Amino acid sequence: MDAREFQQRADECLQRVTRWLEDFDPDELDYTSSDGVLTLSFADGARFVLNRQSAASQMWLAAGARAWHYRWDEARSEWLDDKDAHALLERIGSTVSEKLGRAVRP
Repeated sequence: MDAREFQQRADECLQRVTRWLEDFDPDELDYTSSDGVLTLSFADGARFVLNRQSAASQMWLAAGARAWHYRWDEARSEWLDDKDAHALLERIGSTVSEKLGRAVRP
């Protein structure tokens, strides 16, 4: 994947997650977005960060003390973890669900 395609796919991912976050009560889960970085802020002060890493052509997710790196998989048309191949959107859903104490799906 060339740099332009990476930028497009990464931005689409960030936009999709941003649209999903718009439905949350900002007192429960708020977010900010700036230049390839999406920060999720929870009522207790915790923050999760999703960002594009252009140099590595990856999306990175940090949630608490955990972090994952995702590469675009053309065959599956989604961002997959570079270690165990789980999908980025599934991980976002599970980590936010765990933090909120209820099931949510992006």
